Amino acid sequence: MTELAPTNDASLDAALASVSRLLRLQEEAPTSAFGVASRAADDRERLGRALHSEGFWGGSIRILIGGLALDTPDLAERLEASNERPVVVRILAEPGPRYTISDVAIRATTEQGIAAVAEVTEQPVGLAPGDPATAAAVLDAEARLLARLRAGGYPLSSVVRRRTVVNYDERGMAVTWILAPGPRAAFAVPRVAGTERINPDFLVRFAANQIAGETYSPARLEEARRRILGLRAFSSVRVETAETLNDKGRLPVTFIVSERPRRAIGVTAAYETNYGPSFLVYWEHRNLFGQAERLRLEAEVARLGSDGGGVEDSTYRAFATLRRPGLFGRDLAAVGTVGVLRERLNAYDRDAAIASILLERRFSDQLTLGAGPSVDIGEAGPSGGPLDPYQIAGFILNGRWDETDSLLNPTRGWRLTGSVTPSFSLDESAAFAPLRVTASTYWDVLGSARSIVALRGTVGSLLAQDRMDAPIHQRFFAGGGGSVRGYDYQSIGPRDGAGRLVGGASLLEASVEWRQRIGESWGGVVFVDAGTVGSDSIPSVSDWRVGAGVGLRYHTAIGPIRADIALPLVRQDGSSGYGLYVGIGQAF
Repeated sequence: MTELAPTNDASLDAALASVSRLLRLQEEAPTSAFGVASRAADDRERLGRALHSEGFWGGSIRILIGGLALDTPDLAERLEASNERPVVVRILAEPGPRYTISDVAIRATTEQGIAAVAEVTEQPVGLAPGDPATAAAVLDAEARLLARLRAGGYPLSSVVRRRTVVNYDERGMAVTWILAPGPRAAFAVPRVAGTERINPDFLVRFAANQIAGETYSPARLEEARRRILGLRAFSSVRVETAETLNDKGRLPVTFIVSERPRRAIGVTAAYETNYGPSFLVYWEHRNLFGQAERLRLEAEVARLGSDGGGVEDSTYRAFATLRRPGLFGRDLAAVGTVGVLRERLNAYDRDAAIASILLERRFSDQLTLGAGPSVDIGEAGPSGGPLDPYQIAGFILNGRWDETDSLLNPTRGWRLTGSVTPSFSLDESAAFAPLRVTASTYWDVLGSARSIVALRGTVGSLLAQDRMDAPIHQRFFAGGGGSVRGYDYQSIGPRDGAGRLVGGASLLEASVEWRQRIGESWGGVVFVDAGTVGSDSIPSVSDWRVGAGVGLRYHTAIGPIRADIALPLVRQDGSSGYGLYVGIGQAF
């Protein structure tokens, strides 16, 4: 049995315990008295190094085995002859005073490197006279120096020598680094390895556009790696950099990719009271013509059996989307979508065919903008009433800024999405433009990603001379999952004299949610949603509908499975007294 006497320094006790083989092997690998003595001798050196690593350079280690000092003559024989079982081993550390840093010097190997070293030492390196002389502090400062050199464009920088001199009389340690920054360099045209079915020339062009000719930067290299991974054709992307520059003085880089299966099929499901279950099935090809083109075919059936109706009252949608990334080798993608739908919703019925072609540009990891024409031809009208034909030509403008840490389960950061579609109704000869902006933010209250406050707000405005000039499906409604929980889907909004929903010209929504992780896989939420739909294009802050509820989450590798139940706090005619919502991912 081995005991480690506390030193009254938690970090030191942890360091000593982590290196002691006597402690680690006492249960899993018992041994003889000779073995114990041998382990103790080895431990004394390890424990001494642990003392030094924590800055206790004047400390000492004593190990008693069965009450006898480790240096006792004939120790093993005396232990064998003893009847004491088990033998008690005690580790006594006498750390003494902790030493501090007395001096820090950073030098370059060449005159050319002096300027580079001066750059990285303009700001404190995290080690200064008076700091504890611990190994971790020294190594952290060294890593910080190298990281700054490389961030400054010096890919071959290295530490030629680190010299530490301990002055036992003054209880101090002087640290000197000799750095070799090497030359500042730019990226060469990258190579690509590991492609099987994707055209390597396309991938080289795409990768070259990311970094070729730019000054070396680890952050820029990681950003390029993520963008290649963002093509969604690869399961992994690794980066290897050369140890020498090429004959043009540039740094060779190789992206090593591993391709995903070309085809995938999937199913998603959701449920909402008074809206019913919905199912979506999709088939996807991730490399249609050899340049990471992604074709997705999907079909959805929703509102199955809602309000007691049959399949004739359900909603059906079928879409085909082709995404062509890397146009001209850049973060520019063409996205073409065609689809047909038959919607039977609370607010309106609609039969239509739609098509759009968008150009999407990814400007950074956070910002993506898109624009392109759209066509929407069909018939629409109030739910259960006659359908009027319409023909709409529009131009979509959308954008997204996302600084969150997860798409389906964010714990920090914020995101902003917005779209406006200037449109013209050919049959009515009327112009209008639906505008919608949604912002959300996430606050990790305790810093453990287990207690999250999430906030969401949406504002919408139908820019038109008269909202009735726009087909009913272009107007605003609120209520249901993803909007104001506790109210029926699309049940919030202006109505006509017969009590039928006609849609509004403005929208305001707000949500606050507390998300609490419970154990490893489970979690719970408490939330309040609010929303209002106005008749004018300028949003109104009157006539709010408020819902509140609780929910359960089961966290999986692909995101949480959610189940929420909500009650309306402001009752309205024609809406049920509660709402139940089941789906994948957080509500927002």
